[in-house]
Amino acid sequence: MFNKRNILITGGSGSWGNELTKQLLNRYNPEKIIIYSRSELPQVEMERRFKANPKLKFIIGDIRDLNGLNETMTDVDYVFHLAALKHVPICENNPWESIATNIIGTENVIRAAIKSKVKLVIDVSTDKACAPINLYGTCKSSGEKLIIHANKRGNGTKFVCIRAGNVMGTRGSVIPFFKELIKSGEDIPITDFNMTRYFMTLEEAIGLLFKAVKHCYGGEIFVMKMPACKIVDLAEVMIKELNSKSKLKEIGIRPGEKLHEFLISEYEAKNTLIFDDTYYVILPQLNVNNLIEKYKNFEKFKVDKYSSNDKLMSKEEIKKKLKDGHFI
Repeated sequence: MFNKRNILITGGSGSWGNELTKQLLNRYNPEKIIIYSRSELPQVEMERRFKANPKLKFIIGDIRDLNGLNETMTDVDYVFHLAALKHVPICENNPWESIATNIIGTENVIRAAIKSKVKLVIDVSTDKACAPINLYGTCKSSGEKLIIHANKRGNGTKFVCIRAGNVMGTRGSVIPFFKELIKSGEDIPITDFNMTRYFMTLEEAIGLLFKAVKHCYGGEIFVMKMPACKIVDLAEVMIKELNSKSKLKEIGIRPGEKLHEFLISEYEAKNTLIFDDTYYVILPQLNVNNLIEKYKNFEKFKVDKYSSNDKLMSKEEIKKKLKDGHFI
């Protein structure tokens, strides 16, 4: 699939990009992997981590810069679009920055891919794009629509989305944040004791990317069936397993936060199919690539929505997930 191919990863020096690069190198024989991101230090650290692998090329660049993307995307076969401003409070407080990166940046990726005749662009979206209530989710939802519509813009380049929940242990996410507080014996802030979230491992996340690449026609949104838990249960398991005396402190929901997240909204449910035992696929309302005909034999999704509050992991299941990921 990726053997002898040139691959571009926007936002490639982050947690997703590191794991994706590792699996691409371990499982395939790509010609070149281009890591395209804004920050110098993460690129330096990544280059050291991969021992200056000659298949990797590091470029400092911003998806807001269309000219830079046009230059970088020459002769690229596959684009994994990971670059985003992703923290909800930061996007709420810096709305234009979120729009410039998550919407305009995504449009720039689309334009550059079409110009360079890239084979396939895989856009990584988020559960917060589903029935959004905050600016980050609204921007990512807009990005999904741009990606899906790009399949109608000519030249044969395919575009597909994957929609994921929280990835365990990624930079700036809740598990390393809780772990740092627990180790220092500080109280753990919980915005609401009833809050739930989806969780997946990095390995599962990259598996979702590869699934989309292998099976997509262009225009779909692939969604992984993933476990969810109460954030308070996650914190209590970590406190117990790390032998800490930290206490929980309820601080109230922050601007733009949901109590529960959704991966499939009630409006999308009627266009959602069961792809296999681990994935759903959402078809667009637009008539893109004759998808309705291509998926006509797949079973329909029979639930009115897919919420993080539907089926929660027990504390034992949370503990196993954390141990499997070497977080405790």
